[in-house]
Amino acid sequence: MSVKPESLGMCSSRLQRIDRFLAERYIDSGRLPCAQLQIARAGQLVHHTVLGKASLQDGAPLREDSIVRIYSMSKPITSVAFMMLVEQGLVALDEPVHRYIPSWRNLGVYVGGGGGLPGTPPGWLTRPTEAPMRIIDLLRHTSGLTYGFQNRTNVDAAYRANKLDPFAREDSLQGFVDALAQVPLEFSPGTAWNYSVSSDVLGYLVQQISGQPFEQYLRTRIFEPLGMADTAFFVDAGKAARLAQCYQNGPDGKLMVAQLGSFREPPAAPSGGGGLVSTAADYMRFCEFLRRGGELDGQRLLGPKTLALMRANHLPGGRDLAETSVSMFTEPIYHGVGFGLGFAMTIDVASTQVSGTAGEYWWGGAASTAFWVDPVEDLCVVFLTQFLPSALYPIRRELRMLINAAVIDSKA
Repeated sequence: MSVKPESLGMCSSRLQRIDRFLAERYIDSGRLPCAQLQIARAGQLVHHTVLGKASLQDGAPLREDSIVRIYSMSKPITSVAFMMLVEQGLVALDEPVHRYIPSWRNLGVYVGGGGGLPGTPPGWLTRPTEAPMRIIDLLRHTSGLTYGFQNRTNVDAAYRANKLDPFAREDSLQGFVDALAQVPLEFSPGTAWNYSVSSDVLGYLVQQISGQPFEQYLRTRIFEPLGMADTAFFVDAGKAARLAQCYQNGPDGKLMVAQLGSFREPPAAPSGGGGLVSTAADYMRFCEFLRRGGELDGQRLLGPKTLALMRANHLPGGRDLAETSVSMFTEPIYHGVGFGLGFAMTIDVASTQVSGTAGEYWWGGAASTAFWVDPVEDLCVVFLTQFLPSALYPIRRELRMLINAAVIDSKA
């Protein structure tokens, strides 16, 4: 139930022009199949819009309860799951990863080779790491791991050749982690930032440390307590009609169905980095849990000090992504942006060249979805669509400007 925006310091007419912007620039033009936007301030919904089609093939409209692939918006959820274990004293951020994955003890840093048969150990030339990979490196993406889709190095090629992606696995998370032990790191852990399968490894560690299957841990410890009834690693038959189709541009420039994971049956290796589906209402509950410092409706999953640690900048030397990232993989802003334990955050508003607040934190997904939480303005935003890749349109930057322009009673 939405409240009058002015009662919470936001402008109705400026919020309404966001709908016109989305409709004219992205939906009516055929750039995106659909768009759903929820904006909440101080825990109350001030704006909600649903546009476009869940399926262009049968003309089914997007609905408020449509289920979508959130891909990398799974990462903050996985990070929260892991930090719950840290709070219990079951694992520490400065521990070496090889304490939990012994086969990773002697992982080296790529120097050369591997061009003929990627992943074959005799083909690699490596050097020792400057320091062991630590747990914190997985949370902040400074592990030296990578993604095969980045297409930059022979290490990336090895990820593709050896199916080092949970979506491609037919065995298990254990098989995924074992296979990673056969490929060197891109760089010495802790020295740079690279978007990677680190969150998938965290999912494996949640499973190992908790003694529960990863998907069960998320369901019983996060989704059920927070009332996220439609968030899961697959959509069962009873909800299948609510799953929106995902699209990409075809050769003719028109939208065509994109296939990146079926999401219709339980995965062999649940991906903590990108394997979840959700709804706008569910993810808004997760955002509200974050905004409230780790608690929602009487269910406390994290302490506020732990969440404050997660949303602090942990990049080496306190630098930003523009200085530390070895790959510019997608549309997010890099200048003035730090990275914490599962989120990016604004550390210098002027450097981003987009209106915002120092300390706001966020992330997005491959299908052009996005969320952010602004703890100063008490603002939570969830944007959902289903279009690959997320780098094609600057919609996240545009939405940030448009939504922040609607804040007429700023607390900053």
